[in-house]
Amino acid sequence: MSEYVTKPIPVTKPDVAFVSRPWGTFKQFAFNEDCTVSLMSVLPGQRLSLQSHTGRAELWIVIDDGATVQVGDDIKDCNAGDEIWIPANEKHRLSCKGDKAVRVLEVAFGNWQQADIQRYDDDYKRPGEGE
Repeated sequence: MSEYVTKPIPVTKPDVAFVSRPWGTFKQFAFNEDCTVSLMSVLPGQRLSLQSHTGRAELWIVIDDGATVQVGDDIKDCNAGDEIWIPANEKHRLSCKGDKAVRVLEVAFGNWQQADIQRYDDDYKRPGEGE
C-alpha cells in the first residue's frame, strides 16, 4: 500500500508553537504545512477500528475528557488537552468508554486518503482495507 505515500510524512511529532498575545495564548500545530484537519466525534460505547495508514502520520488533540487512545500496544485514558502522536504505519484506535461523546481534533501530515486504511480489528465488520 506504499502507493499512498505521495507527500512528506514527519517521523516525529512536529514542533508545536506556543504563542503569547496581550489577550492570551494559542498553540499552533501546523504553520503553512500541507496537512488535513478533522474533528472526530465518537459516541458513548463506540470505537474506531484498530487501524494504520501508510500515507500519513497523525497528531490527535483530545477535546473532551473520557477518550481512550491506543497507539501500538499502549492504551491510555486521555483528558482534554492531551496530544498523541501517531507515526505512519502505527496501529491506533480511539474509543469512548464513558456516557458522553468524545471529540478529538486530528491533524494529519502526509497524503490523507480514506483508501490507505489497513484495519486489524473492526466492530462493524468493514473490509480490512480501504473505506
